[in-house]
Amino acid sequence: MNDRQDQYGRYDPHAGHEQQLIGYDAYGRPVYGQAPAQPAQQYEQQYGYDYQGYDQQQPQQYYQQPQQPAAQEYGQQEYTQAPSYGYDAQQSPQQAQQAPQQTQQWIPQQTAPEAPASEQPPAAAERPAAQVPEPRRPESGSEAGRDYRTEMFAFIDQPDEDSEDVIDWLKFTESRTERREEAKRRGRNRVVALIVVLAVFVVAGLGYLWYAGKLPFLDGPGEKTAATADAAAQKRDMIVVHLHNTKKGGTSSALLVDNVTTKKGATVLLPNALAVAGQDGTATALGKAVEEGGLGTREALDSVLGTHIGGTWRLDTPFLENLVELVGGIEVDTDVAVPADDAAKTPAVAQGQKQSLSGPMAVAYATYRAQGEPEAKQLDRTGKVLHAVLRKFPSDPKAGAVTVESIGQILDPALNAQTLGALLSRLGAHAKVGDYRTDAIAVKADGTLTEDANKKVVKEVLGGSADAAQPGATPRVGLKDATGDEKTQVAAKAALMNGGYTFVDGGKADKTAAASQITYQDDAQRDRAIEVAKTLGLPETVVKKAENVVNAEVVVILGKDYKPS
Repeated sequence: MNDRQDQYGRYDPHAGHEQQLIGYDAYGRPVYGQAPAQPAQQYEQQYGYDYQGYDQQQPQQYYQQPQQPAAQEYGQQEYTQAPSYGYDAQQSPQQAQQAPQQTQQWIPQQTAPEAPASEQPPAAAERPAAQVPEPRRPESGSEAGRDYRTEMFAFIDQPDEDSEDVIDWLKFTESRTERREEAKRRGRNRVVALIVVLAVFVVAGLGYLWYAGKLPFLDGPGEKTAATADAAAQKRDMIVVHLHNTKKGGTSSALLVDNVTTKKGATVLLPNALAVAGQDGTATALGKAVEEGGLGTREALDSVLGTHIGGTWRLDTPFLENLVELVGGIEVDTDVAVPADDAAKTPAVAQGQKQSLSGPMAVAYATYRAQGEPEAKQLDRTGKVLHAVLRKFPSDPKAGAVTVESIGQILDPALNAQTLGALLSRLGAHAKVGDYRTDAIAVKADGTLTEDANKKVVKEVLGGSADAAQPGATPRVGLKDATGDEKTQVAAKAALMNGGYTFVDGGKADKTAAASQITYQDDAQRDRAIEVAKTLGLPETVVKKAENVVNAEVVVILGKDYKPS
């Protein structure tokens, strides 16, 4: 830096009188130095002054300040705010005073000494053409009388901040409107998507319920498939329970079925009139067989129903009372009011929905049968009590076994507390969620199964079939008498039992038949059917494949053509 200038290039008054104002830098600050012997326009061109385009632009707004005298003492000279232009350094103070200037700041400055006439810059005509820019318009007309020239000023193109603010505001409002519209579109899309999802869930749920057959009055293919599937395709665990009324006498029997394949439970009520084979092979009623001790009853039921019963549970009424108390009481929709019996110490039971029953009340309702009522009414009440007990039974197998042990009864050796407790726990789990049903087997007057019972209950619920005989068991042969002669039926029954077949009583036909008929359903049983025909002395031509009317491997419909040997 020159010794006679400070850091901003200003003149140092103590350094001598050789320094003077030679122009302004790009920021409008004065620049001092030794005056070169060249025209003032060259100074201006050296320090980057741009006088082009002044005739196309007008000076922008400046802050007005009061004018100051052109000639000031030391330290009182002024400069203008506009950083892009200024007046000529060789211009006289009077001309500078006449120029419209905006005073912004006082800066210390030495008054420049009068330059001798010999130091004045040459005339414009003597300046080199390459260094002196020619004015774009001659100094005539509106500019002729001015004391300044257009080349003295240069302007910086400054953006219109107000215009930019307006543009920014428009952009902001436009973007905010777009965001609002986009938010509305997204909201509508979310609502539509939610409706679609809910519709899919509803349709899928209804489809599942229809397929599973849980819709009322509408059977789905899933239920039909599960109901009509072969017994071998579905695994079932079942036991038979015999309820003994120790106070008034009588028994009630039912099958508790756990369908492992479909994960459903069922109670199948067995009427006491159901005909089963006794110990001597003759037909007897189920109720009578149970009261006589029940020996061979489970096997007899398997023969009639074509089932695989896993065990027998003898449940006396005192043990049922204890079971109800252990599970904390039950709730039953009672169909009749049970009066109290002081002699039997039986409490009264009210009629109505969700009646809370204690142990003694549950026993009284399960065994109640009004005078003149059919057995089916009392058997239905027993089924309601069993269902209510299962709904309160613990779902944990270990807890179920403890509950069974706590009853205090002596069980069948083939059915211990662990096995019975686990089965009751599984059945209770089905009952709690509604996957449970109660059915009753209908029988004819002679105790044989009706065709409707064979089709709907035995085959669908119990999975009983003609091919469901236990391994190693003798073939089951059903006999339906169409001769109208009781002696002929007894003779045919004796012939079958002597031939080593298990006799299944099919009862009497609705009308007599002239010719006998032997049917089988499975092709594997055809040879056995032919053997049965030979045993009875009938020709092979009476054997044909057809649906059995009795639940047995081979069924004989005995006609008048049969002649006992």
